Amino acid sequence: MPAEELKISPFDHGFLYGAGFFETFRTYEGHVFLFTEHMNRLRQALGDYRISMPYENKEILTVIRKLNEAAGGKDGYFRLNVSAGVHDIGLAPTSYPKPNVIVFRKELPNVKQGASKEGVWLMTPRNEPESSIRHKSHHFLNNIGGRLELPSLKDYEGLFLTKDGFVAEGVTSNVFWVKDGELYTPSIKTGILPGTTRAFVLQVAESMGMTIREGFYSKEDVEVADELFVTNAIQELVPLHSIAEIRLPGNEGPYYRKLQAHYRTAIEERRF
Repeated sequence: MPAEELKISPFDHGFLYGAGFFETFRTYEGHVFLFTEHMNRLRQALGDYRISMPYENKEILTVIRKLNEAAGGKDGYFRLNVSAGVHDIGLAPTSYPKPNVIVFRKELPNVKQGASKEGVWLMTPRNEPESSIRHKSHHFLNNIGGRLELPSLKDYEGLFLTKDGFVAEGVTSNVFWVKDGELYTPSIKTGILPGTTRAFVLQVAESMGMTIREGFYSKEDVEVADELFVTNAIQELVPLHSIAEIRLPGNEGPYYRKLQAHYRTAIEERRF
């Protein structure tokens, strides 16, 4: 369906109350990398808020394939959105059995692999999650507030600190850094999104024999790093060439290059 023909009721509780969740991912030669991991995370969030998911994974994959075929067979950027559905104003429902489920497709961003960004410490603090873990929900104002501090997301990535001053995550990413050959990343207990790409990068690093440190870190810990990069499912591993005017190796970083190479190999091995 063309975007201009798509209509959603203003009584959808995803609009009225932010009762909805989504996943973003891309295809590689028609296949979604880590699709099961994305769906498991989505289904956990939906279950926590009693929103039904009326489709099986294979049905979603069929829609993704058809959308790529309609675009001439090209790979695409996808958002799978599950919104609570239509109800009266008010919080009367005890469950949401008829959600609106939409698979959006758009063209992949034309970004050269390995292109680096400038890291910026955000003034907006990272908000606390509304559940025991952070879900990828419609409650995105905190991310929007951080994004508005940046000239663009193409050349910059903003990094949040928690209200207690601990490094959290990026506007659209999880964050990693390397110091003395060891890989560091904030703990899930800081309230960050448990990213699918984040989890896979940790697996890759472990398979490489790297020591992994997950915990609570200050921005000063990051500013003495040897390398710094962020991750998400669309852009994979994105190196940062600076943070707070401190120069970093960016895409010349040896550990970034090794991890990115292993990540691409994993895509080749798992997509068919």
